[in-house]
Amino acid sequence: MVETVKNGQGTLVYEAVGLKKHYDGGKVAALRGVDLQIRQGEFVAIVGPSGCGKSTLLQMLGSLATASEGVLNYRGQSIADMADPSEYRAHEIGFVFQSFHLLPTFTVAENVQIPMFEGGSSRAQRIERATELLRSVGLEHRLTHFPSELSGGERQRVAIARGLANKPTVVLADEPTGNLDSVNAKQIIELLLKLHRDLGVTLVLVTHDLAIADLATRTIRMKDGRVISDSGVTPPTDSP
Repeated sequence: MVETVKNGQGTLVYEAVGLKKHYDGGKVAALRGVDLQIRQGEFVAIVGPSGCGKSTLLQMLGSLATASEGVLNYRGQSIADMADPSEYRAHEIGFVFQSFHLLPTFTVAENVQIPMFEGGSSRAQRIERATELLRSVGLEHRLTHFPSELSGGERQRVAIARGLANKPTVVLADEPTGNLDSVNAKQIIELLLKLHRDLGVTLVLVTHDLAIADLATRTIRMKDGRVISDSGVTPPTDSP
């Protein structure tokens, strides 16, 4: 387990300094020098126009993409220098994507168990954990159903339950309501808020919906690969 960094304002989970990401041999700059800190238990919304780098930043927080330049630490340890980033993703991070990524030939309960397969838990323990999680998202009556038998909102609930399978301390959600109608979108956001409150997880959510961002305790706005405002950072005052 990586070392926890303490600060007077709480546990520092993420710290990015000069974070840059280039594609196509450096011709495309997705991130152009991002500095930020995220602390334990925060609900952070990242907003901005399409192509501003918000999803790239989320992928880097989850070690799904690597930095071209700069430093990104998780609890004081460089993500780039981790011996096994897949273990970090499996045990520290819960992912929720716009596309649900459920396996169509697996039942709801089996889909939720997928992250647990390499954790050493027994079949009985996996089933018990999956049942508990599906109960927490209101789908205990759907255990043996297949994804094709569920609505879009129900499939996203299954995806959220799967993201929590290994008791992560951080949930990274990329446009989790993007494929849902307004009714289901509202229900999913209410569910994420409840899980954030009840479990105390750090929630980082990318969204284009400013109404959703308004529910966060902190909003980071991005444009052209840069952070242009951060409601969690107090601007400096001029010296007298």
